Amino acid sequence: MLDQDDIHPLFHGAPDTTEFRKLRKRIVRLTREAIETYGMARRGDRWLVCLSGGKDSYTLLAALTELQWRGLLPVEILACNLDQGQPGFPAGVLPEFLTRMGVPHRIEYQDTYSVVVDKVPSGKTYCALCSRLRRGHLYRIAREEGCRAVVLGHHRDDVIETFLLNLFHGGKLAAMPPKLLNDEGDLYVHRPLALVSEADCGRFARAMGYPIIPCDLCGSQEGLQRAQIKRMVDEWEARSPGRRAILFRALTQANPSHLLDPTLFDFRGL
Repeated sequence: MLDQDDIHPLFHGAPDTTEFRKLRKRIVRLTREAIETYGMARRGDRWLVCLSGGKDSYTLLAALTELQWRGLLPVEILACNLDQGQPGFPAGVLPEFLTRMGVPHRIEYQDTYSVVVDKVPSGKTYCALCSRLRRGHLYRIAREEGCRAVVLGHHRDDVIETFLLNLFHGGKLAAMPPKLLNDEGDLYVHRPLALVSEADCGRFARAMGYPIIPCDLCGSQEGLQRAQIKRMVDEWEARSPGRRAILFRALTQANPSHLLDPTLFDFRGL
């Protein structure tokens, strides 16, 4: 086992292997790099760290609490799960886990599931409405709890897939920003895992044995555009390993003078 006096309780029971130690350090290092690069942390802030019960949100919570534990993240963390009323959702899993780990948390019940299945026509995807309703409640909770930021577990692959979705289906060059100010201008949305791969999140959560809760709403639907994009990127990666890393690097090295948007570059004045 890892030295129990040198880690946060969320890491207790971690495999005592060189491979896992490297994985853990890589995730924490990349999380810290994203926080510093994009100026997310301000001393004394309070963050609402959103947990779905999936591998990504567990990894997010572990990395942030590790950094906080070591004095490298000077913010207060409040974990939050929004129980959206999905049938069969194991409501006791996250409260028990967070209490056992000594993590301050708030569990909120809002039946957005019924609204989504009622409002979305048969055959259409739930994601847009579900996400919009969830985000509204999380903003409200953040304000009630005095939080300055809503912190989400989106990772590097989510950023890449969102970029390709916008490219192929939205006709625009836009991805999922690591830091965003909401429309009202009173809350930030942070994505500290923006540099971390989905594969690393999966390996980490499995190695730790965290109680994963699958999404039975959008995850159960067939033909989702995001799922199609994901399969396409998986095929690219299988044929030419390293495609994801190259796609992500491209998003960090935009060259406005070599695109066609006159609002980003003064072509007339060139």
